[in-house]
Amino acid sequence: MNIDELIDKWEAAWSGRDPAAFDESCLPGVHYEDPVTSEPLEGIDELRRHAHRLWAAFPDARLEATGDRLTNGHFLAAPSNKFVIVHCVFYCELAGEKLYRIRALFDLYDAAVQLGVLPARGTLGERALLMLRGFGLRAGRS
Repeated sequence: MNIDELIDKWEAAWSGRDPAAFDESCLPGVHYEDPVTSEPLEGIDELRRHAHRLWAAFPDARLEATGDRLTNGHFLAAPSNKFVIVHCVFYCELAGEKLYRIRALFDLYDAAVQLGVLPARGTLGERALLMLRGFGLRAGRS
């Protein structure tokens, strides 16, 4: 299986809402982490439970490639992006023809802004939130 086929299967597992589909792209002992996990997930069952939580919170969630996939044969990075547009890069370690370690990198604050949970950057709401957290006003902002 080539890298594009592997990542296509990874994206299909997330977008297709089929927990068994992770078997096609991941080793049983896969390690996974992203900004939402409090600690790295160990094993495909924990990854499946994490995916179920995402699917419950965001029933329309899906992954779509938006750029080139980068690889040297042992590691790869694959960008993804759509709707609550959260640009995500998956940085993965390969073991044979499957994913072994996966780290999803995305801007959690920006996702919360798009969901309406936090104020946008540079707004009065953000400044008020920073003041409440003890940071005061940022220099150079009006």
